[in-house]
Amino acid sequence: MSKDTVLMPGVFNAISAVSATKAGAQALYVTGAGLTNGVLGVPDIALATQTEFAQQASYVTAVTPLPVLSDADTGFGDALSVMRTVIEMERAGLAGIHLEDQVSPKRCGHLDGKAVVETADMVRKIRAAVDSKRDISFIICARTDAYGVEGLDAAIERAKAYVDAGADAIFPEGLQSEAEFEAFRNGVSGSLLANMTEFGKTPIIAVSRFRELGYQMVIFPMTAFRVMLKAIDECYLELIHKGTQAEILHSMRTRSELYERIEYSAYDDKDKSWA
Repeated sequence: MSKDTVLMPGVFNAISAVSATKAGAQALYVTGAGLTNGVLGVPDIALATQTEFAQQASYVTAVTPLPVLSDADTGFGDALSVMRTVIEMERAGLAGIHLEDQVSPKRCGHLDGKAVVETADMVRKIRAAVDSKRDISFIICARTDAYGVEGLDAAIERAKAYVDAGADAIFPEGLQSEAEFEAFRNGVSGSLLANMTEFGKTPIIAVSRFRELGYQMVIFPMTAFRVMLKAIDECYLELIHKGTQAEILHSMRTRSELYERIEYSAYDDKDKSWA
């Protein structure tokens, strides 16, 4: 795991992973919300399956050389389910996953009404995850949603237990200020991940500040997805109401730009080489 602070853009399909890679990202994050919202068109409330997560992750890892961390919700069941989740996610080519301590069915981490499992139950899942990985470098990150349910001190105590259980990194969800991120850092040893989602409970904080605070990873799970969704909405409104795309051509990637992005010529050359 990098000693510097790694910015991890959220990706939700293969082409978004290609774009993030070409933009110069160091690592990528497969967003569970983006996957669930984008692939299934439903809320992020544990409706996507383990198989769907692993399949989408495999599409992402197939098109990028970068390390990819993926959301794995609550592990899709008990400790034995977590075991299979780790096996399938590792097989999909991921560099790691994060598991959360919410009660299933989980909720978005920035909504009220969450509930968390007992610390001992999450510790058991973490031990199962650590024991099940075949690659020693595969990251098991433990996310705790306890802050929004039990408070900051309880979240810190849970995080300590998760580190003791073997978690490679801790992801405190829903903290509401720089001071709380700093307090969490001071209270928990090891690597930490910060979630820079928008329009939630956490204020916008720059990666440079998280570097000063001592966080190793910062994910931006839904940033690109939200930009994409607004662009799609505006495109369809323009097309349906005006009956032409003439005035939005400037907003598009051209055919040649798209073909360059997906390396069309390389596939064409490969096909011709077999003639």
